[in-house]
Parts: sequence; C-alpha cells; structure tokens
Amino acid sequence: MVRICVAGGTGQAGREVVRQALGRGHAVAVFSRNLPHSASGKNGARELYDGADYFRADVTTGEGLAEALAGADVVIDCLEARAGNALKHYAAGGALLLGEAAAAGVARAVQLSIVNCDQSTLAYYRSKADKERVYARSPLETRTVRSTQFHSLVAGIFDAGSRVGLVPVVKGARFQTISPSEVASALLEAALEQPSGDSHTLVTIGGPEVVDTGQLASTWKRTTGARGLVVHLPLPGPAGTFLREGRNLAPGQRYGDTTFGAWLANREENL
Repeated sequence: MVRICVAGGTGQAGREVVRQALGRGHAVAVFSRNLPHSASGKNGARELYDGADYFRADVTTGEGLAEALAGADVVIDCLEARAGNALKHYAAGGALLLGEAAAAGVARAVQLSIVNCDQSTLAYYRSKADKERVYARSPLETRTVRSTQFHSLVAGIFDAGSRVGLVPVVKGARFQTISPSEVASALLEAALEQPSGDSHTLVTIGGPEVVDTGQLASTWKRTTGARGLVVHLPLPGPAGTFLREGRNLAPGQRYGDTTFGAWLANREENL
C-alpha cells in the first residue's frame, strides 16, 4: 500500500484520482485551500470520499502543507489557478509544495499539465509551462502528465452559449477531448510506476479521437436535447492560432477509449 497525497483533490481531476486510489487500496490524503462542507456537491456529485484524510492547506503560504504531506510516499498535484493572485503565484506555489514534500521525505511528485502549454502566450498556459520548469528543476523525482482538454471544457462552452440560444463553434478548430477519469488513471500510473532513473519525465496523453468542433456541437445537442443555433465563430489572437494550428492535439498519444459522445451519454443529467 502506498500513501498518496492529492493536492487539489476536490477538483474535477483530483476527485477522480482520490476515488481510484482508494479503490486500489491505497492510503490517501487530500488537501485543498477550501474544502467542501459535505459529501455531496452540485447535482449530488461525490466530493468527499470515505477513507481519505482531508486537510486544509495553501501552497501560496505553506499553511497546512506539513500536516497534509506527513507520511506520504508520493504527491499528485492537480491544483488549478485560472485568474488573479492564484494564477500569478501558480509556479511559485508548485515550488513551495515540492520543497515541503522534500522536507517530508516524499519520494516522487506528479503534476497535471496541458499539452503544448509551452507553445502558447496565454497567461493560463504560460503559468502551466512555468510550473513544468519548476518540476523539472526539483531535486525530487518528478513526472509531468500533459493532457489534452477535458470533455467537460467543451461541454461547458456549449452549455453556456445555449443559455442565450447559441452554440458557439470555433471556426477551423479541432479537439481531442479526454475523460477526467482517464486522466486520473494516467496520473496514478505515473505516481506508482517503478523508478526509471530519470529525475524528470514528461508524458503526453490525448483523448481517443480528434474531432471537428462542429461535430462535437452536434453530438452535444443530440445527447443533451438542448436547443440553440450552432454558430461558427472566428477566434482571433494567439488562442485562435493555437487551436487552428492543432497545437491543442496529441494524435500520436491517444489514451483511453471514452469518446466525447460516450462521456456525455453517461453523465447523470443525461441518463
């Protein structure tokens, strides 16, 4: 049995890591800056799992990290930072986490990142690339798992647009979306694999299929029964260029077999 500390273990990917790790019989510690107050979240989704130890800790200040990391063999870092000070200090928070992990005697740290984040000028992607460099420099044995976009990202965009009668499609863009549960499996594999002798390893994973955004929109409408006019819109600037050039894809590193349509069909609200 391995003791795994999941940083950001109440987020979408982190919850899946916790669930799968417990299912495999491992001891699990979870920390987050803000913990849920109950076991059930929005739409009854499970947020706190029986058998896991939960801690309130903050990688920007270091508060609570020593307690959360005590006795851990490996850290899986699923922390996110999308705006404000959290985004500004994202890489520094990674450095603080790794330093505390080393002090606690943790042997390995694994982080979740984004495919080709070092090829984008967007602030969110830059923060991911900066944190990757922090991990690569760490004295700990580290693994970075780069993933393509989650199925839920695309579904969320379609859902938000449909509320005003439009389903937005990025003109000229394709996606290779992936299930969060399969990303969690890849993170656990990286955390539990035998030592390779490399101080830092980069792994890239992508969803099972590369699909035009218009096709994804059609699948989403058919499965959810949502209404809205599908509108193909140009996306200007670096973000549009990144997508049109296919730098959000990893066609040679397909992982798992849960397609966007299958993931949608199995969502609780669509059953």
